[in-house]
Amino acid sequence: MNQNRQKTAFLFPGQGSQSVGMLADLARHSPWVKNTFDEASQVLGYNLWELTLEGPAERLNQTEVTQPAMLAAGVATWRVWRDLGGFEPDLMAGHSLGEYSALVAAGNLEFGTAVAVVAERARLMQAATPAGTGAMAAIIGLEDTPLREACEAAAQGQVVSCANFNSPGQTVIAGDKDAVERACALALEAGARRAVNLPVSVPSHCALMRSASRELEITLVDTGIQPGSTPVLHNADVQAHTGADSIREALVKQLWQPVRWAETIREMESRGVTRFAECGPGKVLAGLNRRISRGAEIKALTDFDALQTTLNSWSS
Repeated sequence: MNQNRQKTAFLFPGQGSQSVGMLADLARHSPWVKNTFDEASQVLGYNLWELTLEGPAERLNQTEVTQPAMLAAGVATWRVWRDLGGFEPDLMAGHSLGEYSALVAAGNLEFGTAVAVVAERARLMQAATPAGTGAMAAIIGLEDTPLREACEAAAQGQVVSCANFNSPGQTVIAGDKDAVERACALALEAGARRAVNLPVSVPSHCALMRSASRELEITLVDTGIQPGSTPVLHNADVQAHTGADSIREALVKQLWQPVRWAETIREMESRGVTRFAECGPGKVLAGLNRRISRGAEIKALTDFDALQTTLNSWSS
């Protein structure tokens, strides 16, 4: 590794970046993509690659399918990067579900183990709230403090809170459907430019996921976690953990506490990171990062050309 190169962080996207046909271009150039999905399929008991390539979208967008698919997509992209001679970054992080992809890439989790855990995580999340009772919404153009106050006023004995602190002026709220609707109205009254309901079946990263987190904790007790080669900053506390127990605790908290994404990127910058690569399909994190870190170099490794161009540029 070139010790004089700039500090680099790899970021792994989560639920919401999936699409039918994702990674098809990368799969044409490298066997690692299909091999990775085949490995996941062995754990899941169905053909994940066929479903990802061909859909239908309604099935791919179901939480219990989306989460393993996005895990496999992030890991497959990482494996292609490494197979082409790509270096290990200085730091990693993943957005929500993407945190598991980061832990696999860093060596903390075996991929097959992660697939099993993520499949169970998705099942627990789906079971935690009856269909149609929860909701999430993106609030655009309102600072964190007035948005928190809007959520507190809107709760009225129900649950609604900030779930994803994605970038300045872009925060996602989650909770009971009626409370989320009230919070959206109050946020607009407080000066938000927009309040956009998100097409999700599970209200993630809020207190409605407490029961799921307790069940996930039981699953993680028997999950093998090893020391990793690259520090991973966790969503719940913006810290890198080395011990297996502390990583398990961070993953449990992550399910019902907010994703502190903007803080994570700023923490990486404070550690000297000047380059970010989104490792997986889509450009969601790259878009967020451009609003958080205006001076950094940001790449989205969405296809083979983007991956190869980035590798050539950053390895020189």
